[in-house]
Amino acid sequence: MDRLDIEFLWQRCQSFHGHACGGLFTGFLASLYAYELLDLELSQDEGILCISENDTCAVDAIQTVLGCTVGRGNLLFHMTGKPAFSFYNRDTWKSVRLVRTGDIPDPGTINVGKYIGQCHFNEIFTAKKATIPIPEKARIFDTYICEKCGEKTGANWVHIQDGKMLCGDCYVAYDRFNI
Repeated sequence: MDRLDIEFLWQRCQSFHGHACGGLFTGFLASLYAYELLDLELSQDEGILCISENDTCAVDAIQTVLGCTVGRGNLLFHMTGKPAFSFYNRDTWKSVRLVRTGDIPDPGTINVGKYIGQCHFNEIFTAKKATIPIPEKARIFDTYICEKCGEKTGANWVHIQDGKMLCGDCYVAYDRFNI
């Protein structure tokens, strides 16, 4: 943690998210713990990958602290509804899955820097082996025009139906039980 300006990072998280809350603080603490366990630096590309099992406020802190974003392809969602986050360091191939099991204080009632200095992350999170194999880096796909609505869609999302290339919105899945 010596390399990080905790107060500055916490302020950035709040600015990005819009306010301080327990969810944001959970993601902040998870990011700092992953930073420590995996010897991370701010991601310049896809060097750090996070797979979040929820879409809560915590994700905003992970984006701010570790530089993981959906647009860069290094923030993915595996929705289980659990307060769990898998972090991967592509440079070292180390990974960890952090599951929040302990309580945290209301960030509005504490000195965050002092709390982090005395924090025992292992009392807040259970560190487990990451169970999802590290996904490949994001690909760039060709774009096709849907032959029904005329909108562009990536090749990996195109469906062929009745001899036409259709986007996911125009494609009607075949299901004999729900006609």
